[in-house]
Amino acid sequence: MIHSTAIVHPDARIGAGVSIGPYSVVGANVEIGEGTRVESQVVITGPARIGCNNRIHPYCSIGGDPQDKKYRGEPDSRLEIGDGNEIREFCSINRGTTGGGGVTRVGSRNWIMAYVHIAHDCIIGDDTVFANNATLAGHVSVESCVVLGGFTGVHQFCRIGRHSFSAISSVIVKDVPPYILVSGNTAKPKGLNREGLKRYHFSDGDVEELRRAYRVVYREGLLLKDAVDQLAPLAATNACVANFVAFIQGSERGIVR
Repeated sequence: MIHSTAIVHPDARIGAGVSIGPYSVVGANVEIGEGTRVESQVVITGPARIGCNNRIHPYCSIGGDPQDKKYRGEPDSRLEIGDGNEIREFCSINRGTTGGGGVTRVGSRNWIMAYVHIAHDCIIGDDTVFANNATLAGHVSVESCVVLGGFTGVHQFCRIGRHSFSAISSVIVKDVPPYILVSGNTAKPKGLNREGLKRYHFSDGDVEELRRAYRVVYREGLLLKDAVDQLAPLAATNACVANFVAFIQGSERGIVR
């Protein structure tokens, strides 16, 4: 199932049922898991480990050198991709750097649309959707079940909390807490990601508690520390609010506000 025009390095490890299309190039130190489809004219550079049942569409560059001037060819630069991801045309995903822990990691079941760029040392969870031309700078963390609208740009070192949503052309320069929707340049909070919470079957009770938490942080004019203190009793009784508060407390860049 490897096309005669594809170039596969003899050191690459190719699982059962993998297909590699015309004119694709798979380099040394690349592992591709069972059932993955690599379409035509894809370049995969190692060290990289790609899991099972992924589909990588034409013209993608996977595992390329990090776009970091400090990178000097260190051997501990690698890329890890999980299972069941759909990676559409012209996407680029770079390996990690020593300064960022050495690894770029993409989880499983992500839907990554055309022209998306995932830079060095990014950590992506599971079940995300990155619409066309979404771009992550280095060291960005995106938790599971996030949706990034088309042309969203995320500044380096930002964190995007689970079940959050960015509207088209959002420019994110601070951390985005879980469960909220942001929009604009620069991105501002626009309320809860109600449609996303509904899609993942959050209970009416959890949505109401998150609505109360959102109002405390974003509508009552409190200092952030005071807002977090006020949410402590609610966080003690509701896991979603506890996650919301913990994310805010762990923010080093500050949150969108």
